[in-house]
Amino acid sequence: MLVNGRKILQDAKEGKYAVPQFNINNLEWTKNILEECQELNVAVILGVSEGAAKYMGGYKAVSGMVKGLMEDLNITIPVCLHLDHGSSFENCKKAIDAGFSSVMIDASKHPLDENIRITKEVVDYAHQFDVTVEAEVGHIGGQEDNVSGTSLNATLEDCLTLVNGTGIDSLAPALGSVHGLYKGEPNLDFETMATINQNLTIPLVLHGGTGIPDYDIKKAISCGISKININTELQIAWSDAVKVFVKENPDVYDPRKVIGSGTSSMKDKVREKVEMFNNK
Repeated sequence: MLVNGRKILQDAKEGKYAVPQFNINNLEWTKNILEECQELNVAVILGVSEGAAKYMGGYKAVSGMVKGLMEDLNITIPVCLHLDHGSSFENCKKAIDAGFSSVMIDASKHPLDENIRITKEVVDYAHQFDVTVEAEVGHIGGQEDNVSGTSLNATLEDCLTLVNGTGIDSLAPALGSVHGLYKGEPNLDFETMATINQNLTIPLVLHGGTGIPDYDIKKAISCGISKININTELQIAWSDAVKVFVKENPDVYDPRKVIGSGTSSMKDKVREKVEMFNNK
């Protein structure tokens, strides 16, 4: 059974560790992540971008696939199915109605008052079904899937205004991370991160975890980050392994063998991230 993000993220905030959000792109992605997190006995958030949901057939298809895999694989760890970077109330509603247990409404491209209006509309609908809501303030730069933009760091004042005006369950403040691969060195604003955490009761989320050095990840967790999103790094680990397999096995055409050749590398990366995020 799916859970929302409330308890697993509050437990992480109190325990000073981070829950991983691994974005899924297909059945194999989902199966690999679920199996490895079950083996590690850790809660996991399965992130689904709007683009990935469309690729996999739609929100109902994704929800049904995840629930079916959890049952068939005897998954007993807490699993949260989360819409990542929902661009509108309508898309968040579709995910909620399809059985997602958590959604992110990303209205950060709008002025703060409009961000609050759109976010509160999602919160009011989602909370009727005990679905948790994440929002963003500031602008997280870079590009990944259909999410792109330039960076603009959040302020404590804007964070407080957004949280108090909406009733969201978690917040992703833009503080120097980017989506996708970094073109330069990560420059996280740890001081503001810690200040925001000290002034909010809800968990903080770090987007764009790929490419951030381990020591910065650990420092971010110590400054209050309770959830870290990973997507690109899994894609690279999987694709690198598949490229080697295809080169060494040019006559293999069974898609199960081609796609499956990336399983071990992908699971290794999942384990690496989980162990780092739960560093005590």
